[in-house]
Amino acid sequence: MAIHKKEAFSKKEQDLAEFAKALAHPARIAILKVLAQHNECICGEIVDLLPLAQSTVSQHLKELKSAGLINGVVDGPRSCYCINWKAFEKFNAEFSFLFNHLKLTKMQSCC
Repeated sequence: MAIHKKEAFSKKEQDLAEFAKALAHPARIAILKVLAQHNECICGEIVDLLPLAQSTVSQHLKELKSAGLINGVVDGPRSCYCINWKAFEKFNAEFSFLFNHLKLTKMQSCC
């Protein structure tokens, strides 16, 4: 049985990694831009605006929702999504703290 090394890291480190992983695809960045512009969006509208198949958009929406970056409501055949701004504010603050901490603790450049 494999041992997961993930547990060796803090919850904050794991959460930041999951957030970064959810953003680590250009299609997801594009979807977030569409949602930000429209504030709410039906899945079909996103498909119309991106060069992706409906099933691909749905998979990316699932990943973003799983990471807590978007909220979604299913109403029959329609799904409505919006950005979870509280999650973005939280991770923005945590990434800023991380980057500032790394910057403050850096030693002389080795390269």
